[in-house]
Amino acid sequence: MKYRLEISVFICGAVVMILEIVGGRILAPYLGTSVIVWTGLIGIILGSLSLGYWLGGKLADKKPTYKEFSLIIFTAAIFIGTTALCKSLILILVQNMFIGIRSKLLLATAILFTPSSILLGAVSPYAVKLKIKNLDESGSTVGNLYAISTIGSILGTFLAGFVLISFLGNTKIIFLLSMTLLFTSFITHSGHIPKSKILIMLFFIFCFFETELLDKVYTEKDLILTVDTPYQEAKVFEGLDNATKRPIRYLITDNGPYFMRNLRQAVMYLDGDDLAMQPLKFFDLSRHFKPDFKYALMIGGGGYAYPRHYLKNFVTARIDVVEIDPKITELAEKYFKLTGNHRLAIYHEDGRIFLNRAKNKYDVIFVDAFRSAIPPFQLTTKEAAQKIHDLLIEDGVVLINIVSAIEGEKGKFLRAEYATFKTIFPYVYLFPVRDHGNGLCVQNIILVALKSKKNPIFKNDAQNLNEYLQHLWDKEVKTDMPILTDDYAPVENYILKIFA
Repeated sequence: MKYRLEISVFICGAVVMILEIVGGRILAPYLGTSVIVWTGLIGIILGSLSLGYWLGGKLADKKPTYKEFSLIIFTAAIFIGTTALCKSLILILVQNMFIGIRSKLLLATAILFTPSSILLGAVSPYAVKLKIKNLDESGSTVGNLYAISTIGSILGTFLAGFVLISFLGNTKIIFLLSMTLLFTSFITHSGHIPKSKILIMLFFIFCFFETELLDKVYTEKDLILTVDTPYQEAKVFEGLDNATKRPIRYLITDNGPYFMRNLRQAVMYLDGDDLAMQPLKFFDLSRHFKPDFKYALMIGGGGYAYPRHYLKNFVTARIDVVEIDPKITELAEKYFKLTGNHRLAIYHEDGRIFLNRAKNKYDVIFVDAFRSAIPPFQLTTKEAAQKIHDLLIEDGVVLINIVSAIEGEKGKFLRAEYATFKTIFPYVYLFPVRDHGNGLCVQNIILVALKSKKNPIFKNDAQNLNEYLQHLWDKEVKTDMPILTDDYAPVENYILKIFA
């Protein structure tokens, strides 16, 4: 085939980028999706590619042949296919090791992606050596092949982000990459293709169509559904609530690192419509601080438990909900009793983008946006707080659900967020949900910020509201943390300290 070298470097360039993007989604259920995870993944793959460039050059300088070139690509395909077969087992083993999160990340990434990335890195320099016919054309030959490889990487990036992840699961995508490389190795192979290679190809084709069999090996207890969305992996479970022993259905997205695996994004009782998550009940404090509210905004839909509660209990009020992931809304409609309502408007976009462009004025704004226990940093900053302030009417209130301690190392994020909102709002209060007397306890904390300069009171005739008000944190909140800004917001580092 005349252009087999060009085709090979193009395909391998595409595979590298698809592998890197899908790699982040493979790691997410066990190690999270933070910038730390992406830093480790990108660093390991870049380092592996660099080693591959060196290795490919060394091999090519000896006596390059199409047979050896084909073998490099074939071996990369085997390693990628093995990654698809063993990824869950490897990640489970690594996450249970008694080492730090960064060490777990680097170890898991190195095991899963280093061998194939090294071999894929060796493809371009080896192809250059095969392609060069004389030194006078060496510069253009090198430039052409690396340009083709880069174009392949660009296409692979778009293909992964815009197409593959939307239509195929992570495991199927990895098997597809393996099969693609196997086919590529066949077209670069000189001579008869061994039956063993064809059998391996058929095996991975079988695995591609039967990924459900593989997934069942690692199926979690009470799991009823797993969905890959453009943003995350979402799982729906059914079981019994540990505290009440009532039947529940709950949603976990991305699961997060091993220490965040059981953090539920949404919980619903199957035998009633009352709120199952205690932190959401504290959002009813909006009735105390702004009793005449008519129009609310909620950032973070999740299972839409609180919007359903809001519509049921405040029958004349409207609510806009911003949920970045349309698939989560679909799951809420199918599994969490979300139904259409003329008082409910849903916007599928990033919460900060919505804040930037919104024109409506709200009485109350609720913020309950997380990826695992980590809030999106762009919703935590002074600039975001100012946007929220500007969207509130003159005596409006914002309530934010935060997972943190208040004091000590594990309270750094809370104190930074508290200091940030204090720069914008005249009054900011904290309501620890579980243990309102223990500042070292990591728990859900509702931050309440008031736009009005009028001194609030902390008593209410409604028994449940008065009970929530008694959770007011009346001790000092240290001002030892810098405010969070769009330029500087190390939110993930602060949150990781909570679970260290």
